[in-house]
Amino acid sequence: MLVCKTIHTPLGPMLLAASEAGLAGAWFEGQRHHPDASNWPVVRQQAWLDSAEQELLAYFHGKGAVQNFATPRVAAWGTPFQHSVWQALAAIPWGGTQSYGQLATQLDKPLAVRAVGAAVGRNPWSVIVPCHRVLGAQGQLTGYAGGLERKRALLSLEGVAL
Repeated sequence: MLVCKTIHTPLGPMLLAASEAGLAGAWFEGQRHHPDASNWPVVRQQAWLDSAEQELLAYFHGKGAVQNFATPRVAAWGTPFQHSVWQALAAIPWGGTQSYGQLATQLDKPLAVRAVGAAVGRNPWSVIVPCHRVLGAQGQLTGYAGGLERKRALLSLEGVAL
């Protein structure tokens, strides 16, 4: 069973969801693929929600204080292919970027760029699994489920010049 709470970040409210095993997701309010959380109990405290909140706030306010998130994640949904994409995303370092094509090649699926892009867009752990670090083939800003302004702000926070 998932429980949730909303936190306030400089880029807007985020919904966090967790089970007893770890963090199931983090989504900006209004983000594409935001789940229907109407049946999830809202709680004030829960170990994984509190841990994720502390790390996210340190990320936003500490300008590098948190570059890698340690809160355990649990996959509450997604296909094996999506899980492999999300795992690859988690390996993109702070301040680094990759193109969708590079990510597809890294996954030994060089012809699956669109499928990789779709999986990136459905990443359930915004910011924590850094899908914002994926750019177009020429280094341009392209789709971000949380909106391009947020993507630009996240990359700027990490020192990525666009």
